[in-house]
Amino acid sequence: MIVLQDLTKRYGEKTAVAGLSLEIAPGKVTGFLGPNGAGKSTTMRMITGLDAPSAGSATIGGRPYAAIRHPLREVGALLDARAAHPGRTARAHLLGLARSNGIAADRVAEVLELAGLTAVAGNRVGSFSLGMSQRLGIAAALIGDPAVLLFDEPVNGLDPDGVRWIRDLVRTLAAEGRTVLLSSHLMSEMQETADHLVVLGRGRLIADAPLGEVIGRSSLNAIRVRSPHAELLHRHLLDSGMAVESKEVEEIIVTGGSPAEIGDLAFRHGIPLHELSPRRATLEEAYMELTADSVEYGKREGI
Repeated sequence: MIVLQDLTKRYGEKTAVAGLSLEIAPGKVTGFLGPNGAGKSTTMRMITGLDAPSAGSATIGGRPYAAIRHPLREVGALLDARAAHPGRTARAHLLGLARSNGIAADRVAEVLELAGLTAVAGNRVGSFSLGMSQRLGIAAALIGDPAVLLFDEPVNGLDPDGVRWIRDLVRTLAAEGRTVLLSSHLMSEMQETADHLVVLGRGRLIADAPLGEVIGRSSLNAIRVRSPHAELLHRHLLDSGMAVESKEVEEIIVTGGSPAEIGDLAFRHGIPLHELSPRRATLEEAYMELTADSVEYGKREGI
């Protein structure tokens, strides 16, 4: 488990992460979201000891990263796909990591195979595409078979087959009981992958909740109702306290209540329904609502 307690990072007068407190639990994929500049990468760097907090703490299994004697056996991280030395081969890069943490050399072949890089294991890393570098970074993160994994934008540069591979991989890792923290700007992919979401805005926590709960809070969730007696139904909906967004001649958009409640109400008053269909917001829509006031590098008027 990863535990953050009042985690703060300042760069001069700028606060990149402000008093962040949360637990990232094992057994599920935790999606890490936020606009550019929200503090996601800085948070991951503090978790892995690459940046020192200005205040607060980040612990993994109750210890800071720097206190873990063989970190690759306990924590795997892909924070920069281009971090490997370009003059080394993929095999040499992974072998060096394995030796530095007392990991058997046989593990190198295993993670190369898992990442789909066996055929290019002897190629220099500098010749790799971004997608291949991402795969190598994931192989490096997995080399110690760790219980905690952090992936920062792992699908960048991957083709559709690679994106699907990442999705299946992280879900498998979480199903094995590992702690998985995954950041991405691809909302459609995150909706397919994550179980739980942590959303930051300007370094502060905006949401820490299951995926379904975050989407369920969106004001764009609604129910479309069609009836030849829409006017009568509209009055009964308002009398029952349900929120109605709009009403047309035979159509009503309801933002409060459930399809079952609306159907029961119509039945009680003998009102025929020609359609009763829920419209659920996408994660992208819910995310845009959540972060609307937190976008630091948004479009300026007139541009």
